[in-house]
Amino acid sequence: MRVLRAAGRTASAWSNGGGVTREIAAAPPGAGWDAFDWRVSLAEVGRDGPYSQLPGVDRVLTVAEGAGLELTVDGTRHVLPAHRPFAFPGDAPTGCRLLDGPVVNFNVMLRRGRATATVELTRDRYAAAPRPATPREPGEEHTRLIVALSGRTTLDGRGPAAPPVPLERHDAALLPADEGVSLCTDGVAAVVTLTVRTAAPDPRTDREGGPSPNHPPPSDPAP
Repeated sequence: MRVLRAAGRTASAWSNGGGVTREIAAAPPGAGWDAFDWRVSLAEVGRDGPYSQLPGVDRVLTVAEGAGLELTVDGTRHVLPAHRPFAFPGDAPTGCRLLDGPVVNFNVMLRRGRATATVELTRDRYAAAPRPATPREPGEEHTRLIVALSGRTTLDGRGPAAPPVPLERHDAALLPADEGVSLCTDGVAAVVTLTVRTAAPDPRTDREGGPSPNHPPPSDPAP
């Protein structure tokens, strides 16, 4: 298990100037916008505005703090209250309207055809049993990311002699999804289970194996 403390994260300004993003974790670690399989972050949204389009990326957005927002995705409006995950294609034209002041968004970004995820939120206790000791699905890697969105979350120790692991607001823990996990929280915690298809064709290359002509922006997009 890797514990990822919020205090060590760097804030990156969006290309449209409307807020900042702090990356929690990505795979491969340190991958840029044109190379990640998945990326999880927290974004502080201070004003209305369009989102940058991300070709080949699927998104799951959850309002972690604040009154909520309205997303217009490809012409259709969706009202997002706090703590309700919402999935949408990152390459669709998307606009954001804040319902009542700034919000903090919990973002999961997935390279389409390469990575998938489930996002679960809990306000009390959560437990997942270890995966059975059976052969793995060929060409897949499974990871679980736990993020304390509010309050304190405590992970049970891994083993009878291991101490509990406390996570304060916005701290996170990264561990293999094959391992069991048990937690309790006095706020809200997010549990993200991620699957990467390591043997799948890479959608970022063309049929001849060269780089795709669709390059994401070099700076952090919005949001």
